[in-house]
Amino acid sequence: MSTGFTYTIKRICFDENYQPSDSTRITTNFANLARGEHRQENLRNALRMIDRRFNALAYWDNPKGDRYSVELEIISVDIDIEGNGQHFPSIEILKTNVIDHKTQKSIEGIVGNNFSSYVRDYDFSVLLQDHNKNQSGFSIPDNFGDLHGKLFKDFLGSSTYQENFTKAPVVCLSVSDNKIYYRTENQHPVLGIEYLPNEASLTEQYFKKMGFEVRYFMPPNSVAPLAFYFLGDLLSDYTNIELISTISTMETFQKIYRPEIYNANAAAGNHYQPNLKHPDHSLTQIVYDREERSQLAIKQGKFAEEHFIKPYQSVLEQWSENYTL
Repeated sequence: MSTGFTYTIKRICFDENYQPSDSTRITTNFANLARGEHRQENLRNALRMIDRRFNALAYWDNPKGDRYSVELEIISVDIDIEGNGQHFPSIEILKTNVIDHKTQKSIEGIVGNNFSSYVRDYDFSVLLQDHNKNQSGFSIPDNFGDLHGKLFKDFLGSSTYQENFTKAPVVCLSVSDNKIYYRTENQHPVLGIEYLPNEASLTEQYFKKMGFEVRYFMPPNSVAPLAFYFLGDLLSDYTNIELISTISTMETFQKIYRPEIYNANAAAGNHYQPNLKHPDHSLTQIVYDREERSQLAIKQGKFAEEHFIKPYQSVLEQWSENYTL
């Protein structure tokens, strides 16, 4: 059960006319695409890539490969800590909906997909960096990710989430470039071939505190596995159409943001280590500044520190100590 914080959801359609609001985290995948002189072309091309990939995966009863299109909503979640109407932007996720042009029906997709959070920016870009600034080796601060994990679980248990979404979220991220992934014999018709990592990444550990498990699958005709973070049972809790909506959306984003991995010219082998400096890859015709995004993560982490972590520190610490599911 939720324990007192109030959550407010805003929905914004992500289409070729999308323009980020002033309160939107500009490090998010979708907001980054919608900036600059090529913004509309970027958006149009990305949405076209998503639709093409969806139809390639949902090929049954789809002879022309044009039966479906994907509509995306940006879900922005604000949190009110003290119940006084003062909201802080908590997280942003994506919601997929699928239009079946044969039946003229809209099919609900999956919520989650992309995941961005001011508090996560603070944890990784401020707290973690400061902790390791004057150390010879890398280490993780005590209780790293605890507050963020509890806030996320609180949101999932809230009436706001239950009233707006029928299923638990699935978040789809890139694989880590400092881990090795081993191909298994397990294969799913939509998710594809399962891979297992040689060890848990920091992202895995962080998302575990949010309640997520993770499995790695390389979908049909993909060149690298994707990380699927989920609650419950990924393979049985969601329909093929729901899973395809997530794959087509997030694989498209990864081809744009990490072409060295997801738009490589050769597919992952039995032992696979991603490489962000891999030269044998193709670029999409979509403009994206990866370096700028890293700088913005630091800026927004400091924003979270100034406007959320420090002002509410005592309240959050006491709540976190007493938090139970």
